[in-house]
Amino acid sequence: MIYLADSNRYSNMKYNRCGRSGLMLPAISLGLWHNFGDVDSYENSRSMILRAFDLGITHFDLANNYGPPPGSAEENFGRILKSDLKPYRDELIISTKAGYKMWDGPYGDWGSRKYLVASLDQSLKRMGLEYVDIFYSHRPDPNTPLEETMSALDHVVRQGKALYVGISNYNAEQTRKAAQILKQLGTPCLIHQPRYSMFERWIEDGLQQVLEEEGIGSIAFCPLAQGLLTNKYIYGIPEDSRAAKSSPFLKEENITRDIIEKIKKLNQIAVERGQSLAQMALAWVLRGGKVTSALIGASRVSQIEENVAALNNLDFTKEELEAIDNILA
Repeated sequence: MIYLADSNRYSNMKYNRCGRSGLMLPAISLGLWHNFGDVDSYENSRSMILRAFDLGITHFDLANNYGPPPGSAEENFGRILKSDLKPYRDELIISTKAGYKMWDGPYGDWGSRKYLVASLDQSLKRMGLEYVDIFYSHRPDPNTPLEETMSALDHVVRQGKALYVGISNYNAEQTRKAAQILKQLGTPCLIHQPRYSMFERWIEDGLQQVLEEEGIGSIAFCPLAQGLLTNKYIYGIPEDSRAAKSSPFLKEENITRDIIEKIKKLNQIAVERGQSLAQMALAWVLRGGKVTSALIGASRVSQIEENVAALNNLDFTKEELEAIDNILA
């Protein structure tokens, strides 16, 4: 069956300018970190991506190692792009990254020019693309000069293999230095992708100020704290949850009684706002316009629909924000 995008897909999505660039990103973007690999249902992956686009989500975020196995999320996205989304390529913002281990040997990890350029070439082949819209350095490399990593990003833009570049997991000082190097090279840093949620607020201690001063946008990954900031954990740890399955990203022993109590109190505020906890958590990340986009993950279509509905109520009263801060203190 031929896919035809919803003609009303741009009616309800909110789009925010990314830093001081000309690029607008949807307030909610879809990440393919989990649930889009070869171990997952291809039809479910396809359904989620197409529904996301129908809801106005134009930005799909990948990395070279997403799967499992590594690379399979890009391959599956490439299949969906070819079969369904090819006519809409110019309406999509597709990003990928390199920085974590992708292949054996000294050239398949970190931030050398050799690794970043080779990795992007591989990503383009897996997705069947001539270019990506955004290419990231996925993490800072303590053993490679920052000038080398940033010059590799500049290089792939000049090659026509990426339209914009970004960084992820860089602290405030590293971000300022990276931005200055890229500016000197003539390829400004478009965006930073940090981990940010109610439970992880480190970017408020300097990074957000640097981003504002340098004119760099931001897209928050794990805005729902790996699912903690959803209704899933209000009554403890369900058997089918990521934490119960010994996930390396969310361990059962880290979900303390104190965390559960905070989740319950936050949920009460969400209920009073007419939102689910997940919707309020996304709205909170987007509060004040400092974050360009919240990067969600999903395992089923209904989660994407619920998360996009967060945009129906993005405003907080002063009292609500104070109450949330008191709970998180």
